[in-house]
Amino acid sequence: MKALQKIQNKIIKDKTHLSELLKTFSTKKIVFTNGCFDLLHRGHIEYLSKAADFGDMLIIGLNTDASVSRIKGSHRPIQDESSRAHIMAALEFVDLVIYFDEDTPYDLIKIVQPDILVKGADYKAEDIVGYDIVTAKGGQVKTIEFLDGYSTSAIENKIKKA
Repeated sequence: MKALQKIQNKIIKDKTHLSELLKTFSTKKIVFTNGCFDLLHRGHIEYLSKAADFGDMLIIGLNTDASVSRIKGSHRPIQDESSRAHIMAALEFVDLVIYFDEDTPYDLIKIVQPDILVKGADYKAEDIVGYDIVTAKGGQVKTIEFLDGYSTSAIENKIKKA
């Protein structure tokens, strides 16, 4: 039960609680990224592990089920937000997972105030939501190349064809 409790302690549902928790990490270099992370795959693992290497703490903003449906369509998410959060929190290099219900994590980034903001290289750094927040405080915005051939949509399509 200790291992499960450790995973559950990484999942933050309340942004007020997050603000209090962040005060205890003031000396840490915080890396933030976000996404749906609907079906965890090798591409996610490589992306997230590279993001974690940029700092001392990796915080993931996880889209709620409602926001995933708005962004990806009514057929998504495949897994509910609690399942996705538990899977993400089980990764040893993930320090916190926080839900956000908005279409973008802008308000969450305002709270977290990360030192480094990370997204996939399909974005230009200056177009990434939160760029203004992070760079105004002297932080960095970095992009990471995706691993070719790995995506939730590709897995979903493969399952549909089977």
